[in-house]
Amino acid sequence: FSDPVAEGIVIQNANIRALSSNTTVDKVFELVKNVRKKVDTPIVLLTYLNPVFAYGYDSFFSNCKMLSVDGIIIPDMPFEEKSEILTIATNYDIDIISLIAPTSEHRINKITENATGFIYVVSSMGVTGVRNEIKTDLEPLLRSVKLAAKIPVAVGFGISTTEQVKNISMLVDGVIVGSAIVKIIEKCGINAGEYIYEYVKSLKDAMQDIS
Repeated sequence: FSDPVAEGIVIQNANIRALSSNTTVDKVFELVKNVRKKVDTPIVLLTYLNPVFAYGYDSFFSNCKMLSVDGIIIPDMPFEEKSEILTIATNYDIDIISLIAPTSEHRINKITENATGFIYVVSSMGVTGVRNEIKTDLEPLLRSVKLAAKIPVAVGFGISTTEQVKNISMLVDGVIVGSAIVKIIEKCGINAGEYIYEYVKSLKDAMQDIS
């Protein structure tokens, strides 16, 4: 069993809401099925290892393949344990997204060597959640990762403002925003769609301003 050890209060509360609403892995797959009918944008699932293990590795990745899921992020699976699911995921053409934390500098070459999909660089130590300031000196880390990686590099954890996105996107290929969007869902419920659209558009516009 694995607890949501990387989550701050926003996503912890989202987990509670999901469980209270009887959300299951199969219901998530049904959601992906409906989304995939409308978009061809790559879809990457973010989950802890336990739901995948409990569902059964082969069944889980088989469904991912059938629904055209492109990759999966499992934050509580250490790089050294990746082999437990790598062969099965590869057989179904699902990328296991590799994570690099600020403490992983000495392992960058090892992690990036056979990575697929994209590299997820964790911006800060601690848990997920909106941060007014990213205190990690990211530039040296990101330059090292970009130099070693053969695939796109994206940064996540604590990013929420257009200024943060603008500054970080000068160094990488993508920016990952989670908790700030989940907060909009928590506040607006079923009406969140238009607010998420405007928020994400503002972040995207900030990235395009430097391109």
